[in-house]
Amino acid sequence: MTRYMRLIPVVFKQIRRSPVRSGLTILGIAVSMYLFVIVEAMRDGVRDATEVKAGDTTLVVYRENRFCPFSSRLPQFYEERIERIDGVSEVVPMQIHVSNCRASLDVVTFRGVPLDDLENALATGSQIVDGSSGAWRSRGDAAIVGEALAKRRGIAVGDRFSAAGITIYVAGILQSDHPQDRNVAWVHLPFLQESARRGGTGSIVTQFNVTVDDPTQLDNIAADIDDAFAHDEHPTSTRPEKAFVGRAASDIIELVDFAGLLAWGALAAVFALIANAIILAMRDRVRDHAVLQTLGYTGRLIGWMVIVEGTLLGLAGGLVGAIAAWLTVRLGHFSLTMEGLNVEIATGWVAPALGIIAAIILGLLAGIVPAVRLARNDISSSFRAI
Repeated sequence: MTRYMRLIPVVFKQIRRSPVRSGLTILGIAVSMYLFVIVEAMRDGVRDATEVKAGDTTLVVYRENRFCPFSSRLPQFYEERIERIDGVSEVVPMQIHVSNCRASLDVVTFRGVPLDDLENALATGSQIVDGSSGAWRSRGDAAIVGEALAKRRGIAVGDRFSAAGITIYVAGILQSDHPQDRNVAWVHLPFLQESARRGGTGSIVTQFNVTVDDPTQLDNIAADIDDAFAHDEHPTSTRPEKAFVGRAASDIIELVDFAGLLAWGALAAVFALIANAIILAMRDRVRDHAVLQTLGYTGRLIGWMVIVEGTLLGLAGGLVGAIAAWLTVRLGHFSLTMEGLNVEIATGWVAPALGIIAAIILGLLAGIVPAVRLARNDISSSFRAI
């Protein structure tokens, strides 16, 4: 095995002997893997935002047959009736106001909650890393802004910020593991009701976020809530929070699924690029291989060098493309938003690692056929090909 490892520096020298061809091959692989990693990051974000997990305890009560927050109108007094349903532990009335209800990469979402319900509305583990909840309570126009929205719009504590006809004072920056909290501005419910409607309509909200005692009873409690208002003027439609996000983001999910085809196309392009580079290199190195065989290199050793070359090209291109994609997502703080709900493009290590591994495997596979052919060549056939 040591003998095989000693040949790796020789492979590096062979790659450097054709800098233009090697550079263009690595660049092509990097572009393809950049696309692949971006698409995989989008798919990870969709899964994180829409897959219902065993420990989820939040239901969203919305107006039946309504989609955009502008059209969902529920009486705020529904809160008391929902609280009386068995299994319900907390109910938070919420007003949603968005700058754009259609799918977009840069939507500002305001969420209005009652003065004493801010902590109940935030996901477990969320914390205000700059500013304070006290500063939020002290001003009627104050807002707690999610860290992703703050970075995307360059917002800091003490700033005034305007969007969708709403002007707020930034009282704090929120850090959270929940994508819906990272991309919104939390404001006072009466302030948003009055600002959004240009004059007090303090009895109407967009939705209710309901926390249940037993996560295994989510569907049963959702059915009980809808049954309670089935014959009212404003019937409801209740879903687990992530199922609610999945329904609202159905167009985004379809778009990401289609983009998955592009990801497979990118992998095919990587394989073709590496295979083409190796085949061209083998044609140029017929003389070199003949000389190596006269010096005692066996066909197996030469074949090993070809496989290593393909693997190194895949590794180099995969690293460049994956790191570039990770930096793009990490620094861009991109979030696909529809109907006031956010699907973040994931910034973890899984998608880049998957891209690098895929590039290495494809590079190895692309080198196998040329390697087998070279391993079967004898010295005389190599010299005749010169």
